Amino acid sequence: MSKVLIIEDEQSIAELEKDYLELNRYDVTIETDGEKGLERAKAEHYDIVIIDLMLPNVDGYEVCRQIREVKDIPIVVVSAKKEDIDKIRGLEMGADDYITKPFSPSELVARVKAHLARYERLVGSGERRSNDYIEIRGIKIDKTARRVFVNGEEKILTTKEFDLLTFLASNPNRVFTKEELFHEIWNMESVGDIATVTVHIKKIREKIEMNTSKPQYIETIWGVGYRFKV
Repeated sequence: MSKVLIIEDEQSIAELEKDYLELNRYDVTIETDGEKGLERAKAEHYDIVIIDLMLPNVDGYEVCRQIREVKDIPIVVVSAKKEDIDKIRGLEMGADDYITKPFSPSELVARVKAHLARYERLVGSGERRSNDYIEIRGIKIDKTARRVFVNGEEKILTTKEFDLLTFLASNPNRVFTKEELFHEIWNMESVGDIATVTVHIKKIREKIEMNTSKPQYIETIWGVGYRFKV
């Protein structure tokens, strides 16, 4: 049974999320304080964390950032903050998804299922090949160990950053729209979530490119999308 941690200070919302997730056979824990939620997330095992942004003591941005520093599990932000800048900041802190309040509990459950299913497929205990690599112009992606090296130096990527980089590098010179990339990596419709792709591309470039203003790996095709150059 997958374990879910909800960090939400509005008890009624937290209980609503908990009820719907438990109906779908998830083991759910609630914390209403940012500091206590962060401590629990770092100290205990959870398969996914759902975080509000406006939390007492430690806000959701900082909770998200600190969890991401030590764990690569899926993180979903559920917040009343609807501005694009808030969504972008949440994604930059390491969130994999952003849902605005008010929300459909069924949509939340669907997104939790999608993130967990993809995460389990990627890091599960299935049989893997020991030589599953991509090597292009100084960059080496070890798909089995989920590690990335640039000119011999290891770069630490989050789960979604790794997935996105690997997908683009596995399809070199092909241009993908942001909608196509969102659907492929997040496995959900992309309406209202285009910023997710943009933010993740920016974070990947910061880690693998020598000069982010003149990227040698991930190229922006203006008005269309992105491609991995070979």
